Amino acid sequence: MKWKRSERLVDMTRHLLEHPHSLIPLTFFSERYHAAKSSISEDLTIVKETFEENGTGKLITVSGAAGGVKYIPHVTETEVREVMALMKESLGRSDRLLPGGYLYMTDFLGNPSIMDRIGKVFASAFSETEIDVIMTVATKGISIAHAIARHLNVPVVVVRRDSKVTEGSTVSINYVSGSTRRIQTMVLSKRSMKSGQRVLITDDFMKAGGTMAGMKSLLEEFDCELAGIAVLVEAEHAEEVLVDDYLSLVKLRAMNEKDRTIELEEGNYFTKGGN
Repeated sequence: MKWKRSERLVDMTRHLLEHPHSLIPLTFFSERYHAAKSSISEDLTIVKETFEENGTGKLITVSGAAGGVKYIPHVTETEVREVMALMKESLGRSDRLLPGGYLYMTDFLGNPSIMDRIGKVFASAFSETEIDVIMTVATKGISIAHAIARHLNVPVVVVRRDSKVTEGSTVSINYVSGSTRRIQTMVLSKRSMKSGQRVLITDDFMKAGGTMAGMKSLLEEFDCELAGIAVLVEAEHAEEVLVDDYLSLVKLRAMNEKDRTIELEEGNYFTKGGN
């Protein structure tokens, strides 16, 4: 099959978007489209300029025999603020109020379109960070973890509250909940991670950071390194937070169950180095 340039550009763009952070040799495209490498290089230049002009991301060229091109997803500041505004509008509805200072977020976390946008926002923030694995706690953090992993092209591991026979042998730790100060347990399969991996941990909601601190302790048991922390919503902290250097998209400033009001503001995404 002889590909026209317009057809090559469409298919090439699709392939790059579906394989972020993957080094793709020029020979792959050359053989796929039955075209000279010089023609492929010209096509990639067009794609690169379009990506950068539209804020879609960066196309990095790696020279040498083992070289190729790599697509790095990126979002603009405007896009991040749009996502933040969407979150504040959706999560700020009074019918989301739950006792104890929590928000009902299950439907929001189950929306694939919104989660994909959030995943790209966090992936953009950590695009220059070496990350091997995304870690989260079952169950509400799973959709966020997979959304971020999709744009960083790394696997997800899920920490559980109790051991499952399907997990095989496990490592468990006890940690103190930051908000309730109760002793709780985390369990992770020994096959989930390899020693020395760099891990991004994430969750949907953070009060005092006890769950995040627990995951950090679990990383030490696997001899892995913390690469970053991504939080969808953080609560206003009346006490000391147990973790630092985290990124959040939205902060829950206040909730009034009597007046049925929720006060949300932008998180620390920009002040802590996102974008």
